[in-house]
Amino acid sequence: MTTVTTIIDVRTPDEFALGHLDGAINVDWEGATFATDVSALDPVGTYIVYCRSGNRAGHAKTAMEGMGFTDLTNAGGLDAAAVVTGLAILH
Repeated sequence: MTTVTTIIDVRTPDEFALGHLDGAINVDWEGATFATDVSALDPVGTYIVYCRSGNRAGHAKTAMEGMGFTDLTNAGGLDAAAVVTGLAILH
Protein backbone atom coordinates (compact mmCIF):
# COMPACT_ATOMS: atom_id res chain seq x y z
CA MET A 1 0.00 0.00 0.00
CA THR A 2 1.29 3.46 -0.90
CA THR A 3 1.24 6.13 1.77
CA VAL A 4 -0.24 9.38 0.55
CA THR A 5 1.28 12.49 2.07
CA THR A 6 -0.88 15.57 2.45
CA ILE A 7 0.91 18.91 2.14
CA ILE A 8 -0.57 21.64 4.34
CA ASP A 9 0.23 25.33 3.87
CA VAL A 10 -0.69 27.08 7.12
CA ARG A 11 -0.23 30.62 5.83
CA THR A 12 -3.08 33.04 5.20
CA PRO A 13 -5.19 32.66 2.06
CA ASP A 14 -3.57 35.82 0.65
CA GLU A 15 -0.08 34.36 1.15
CA PHE A 16 -1.22 31.04 -0.33
CA ALA A 17 -2.53 32.84 -3.43
CA LEU A 18 0.89 34.44 -4.02
CA GLY A 19 2.54 31.03 -4.32
CA HIS A 20 2.21 27.57 -2.80
CA LEU A 21 3.40 24.02 -3.33
CA ASP A 22 1.70 22.07 -6.08
CA GLY A 23 -1.09 20.03 -4.47
CA ALA A 24 -0.96 21.78 -1.10
CA ILE A 25 -4.12 22.53 0.84
CA ASN A 26 -4.46 25.82 2.69
CA VAL A 27 -5.39 25.56 6.37
CA ASP A 28 -4.70 29.00 7.84
CA TRP A 29 -3.03 28.66 11.26
CA GLU A 30 -4.25 32.14 12.18
CA GLY A 31 -7.78 31.52 10.89
CA ALA A 32 -10.77 31.01 13.15
CA THR A 33 -11.50 27.59 11.61
CA PHE A 34 -8.03 25.99 11.93
CA ALA A 35 -9.09 23.37 14.53
CA THR A 36 -12.30 22.57 12.66
CA ASP A 37 -10.49 22.26 9.33
CA VAL A 38 -7.79 20.03 10.80
CA SER A 39 -10.31 17.84 12.61
CA ALA A 40 -11.77 16.94 9.21
CA LEU A 41 -8.42 15.32 8.27
CA ASP A 42 -7.45 11.72 9.02
CA PRO A 43 -5.28 11.72 12.18
CA VAL A 44 -3.43 8.58 11.03
CA GLY A 45 -2.41 10.21 7.75
CA THR A 46 1.02 11.53 6.81
CA TYR A 47 1.38 15.31 6.72
CA ILE A 48 4.01 17.86 5.76
CA VAL A 49 3.29 21.33 7.12
CA TYR A 50 4.93 24.56 5.98
CA CYS A 51 4.50 28.34 6.16
CA ARG A 52 6.73 31.32 5.41
CA SER A 53 9.53 30.68 7.88
CA GLY A 54 8.60 27.50 9.75
CA ASN A 55 7.29 29.28 12.85
CA ARG A 56 3.54 28.95 12.18
CA ALA A 57 4.13 25.44 10.84
CA GLY A 58 5.74 24.54 14.17
CA HIS A 59 2.76 25.87 16.10
CA ALA A 60 0.34 24.07 13.77
CA LYS A 61 2.31 20.83 14.11
CA THR A 62 2.17 21.06 17.92
CA ALA A 63 -1.57 21.77 17.83
CA MET A 64 -2.16 18.84 15.47
CA GLU A 65 -0.13 16.53 17.72
CA GLY A 66 -2.42 17.59 20.55
CA MET A 67 -5.36 16.53 18.37
CA GLY A 68 -3.93 13.03 17.91
CA PHE A 69 -1.94 13.41 14.69
CA THR A 70 1.36 11.51 14.83
CA ASP A 71 2.99 11.53 11.38
CA LEU A 72 3.83 15.21 10.95
CA THR A 73 6.82 17.00 9.48
CA ASN A 74 7.53 20.73 9.74
CA ALA A 75 9.18 21.48 6.39
CA GLY A 76 9.87 25.10 7.33
CA GLY A 77 9.25 27.87 4.85
CA LEU A 78 7.91 27.63 1.31
CA ASP A 79 11.30 27.39 -0.41
CA ALA A 80 12.61 24.81 2.05
CA ALA A 81 9.39 22.80 1.71
CA ALA A 82 9.82 22.79 -2.08
CA VAL A 83 13.29 21.29 -1.64
CA VAL A 84 12.14 18.73 0.97
CA THR A 85 9.15 17.56 -1.08
CA GLY A 86 10.49 18.05 -4.60
CA LEU A 87 7.24 19.84 -5.47
CA ALA A 88 7.00 22.92 -7.67
CA ILE A 89 5.92 26.29 -6.32
CA LEU A 90 2.82 27.44 -8.19
CA HIS A 91 2.22 31.17 -8.63
